[in-house]
Amino acid sequence: MLAFIFLEDQKQKPMSARRLILFALIAASVFFASQSIAQTPDSPPPPAPTVQISKKRPEKPDFNRDIYYKNKWEFSLETGYHPINIPWIYDFAVGDSYNMTPLKYTLVPVIASLRWHVNDIGGPWIFRGNFDFTFSGSVTFIPRGPETRYFVFIYGIRRNFVHRNWRIAPYFDQRGGIGNIDAKEPLGVEFAQGQDMTFTYNIGAGARYNFNPRYSISAGINYMHISNGYLSEPKYINYGINVYGPMFGIDVRLGKPRHRASE
Repeated sequence: MLAFIFLEDQKQKPMSARRLILFALIAASVFFASQSIAQTPDSPPPPAPTVQISKKRPEKPDFNRDIYYKNKWEFSLETGYHPINIPWIYDFAVGDSYNMTPLKYTLVPVIASLRWHVNDIGGPWIFRGNFDFTFSGSVTFIPRGPETRYFVFIYGIRRNFVHRNWRIAPYFDQRGGIGNIDAKEPLGVEFAQGQDMTFTYNIGAGARYNFNPRYSISAGINYMHISNGYLSEPKYINYGINVYGPMFGIDVRLGKPRHRASE
């Protein structure tokens, strides 16, 4: 409409500079007003695209690496109560038929050990853990049976199954040694032990609970075998002792704690 009026007015008289400026201002105001109306609250401008950066949570350090590590030394004190008599578990290897004598034993071993952890934690999945060697001296009391005591030196190995940040670690161990028992078969006691020098074999499993890198306790089941390895035969028959029962222990770190860089 404004353009039409302007053209009609041009037919009547020439355009002046003042009218030209006025026309330009009116046209500009109409253009910006139309743009303002087009951008209503119902149609906001599209938001700018955002980029999400995923942050991986850092893995918590494994405190068990301060408990099970290479060249750590511990003092261990264990005791047990073994009243259950069974046949020698490896009878099949020597041709015996898993027979038992009517003479029953109860053994109460007390074992003092030095534990040497020979490696750091390693291994896959449920087998993750480390090994420790044990060097032990033991006295075993015999509250049931013709003999009264058994002294022995034992050496063995234990596998600790150590999972990340678990205070409880299952274990499996085997130990063997040589010792002295007050044998009573030479004194005429039937089914007793045939000579004083005897051998022992222990196999056990259980779990260890770590209070901190210095102190821990353990509990499990232990099988104990005592015999002279047929050295007393043929003069005296080698009957042996085969019992099992619960075992309890305490472990104390020797020396200073481990110093290492944080994981």
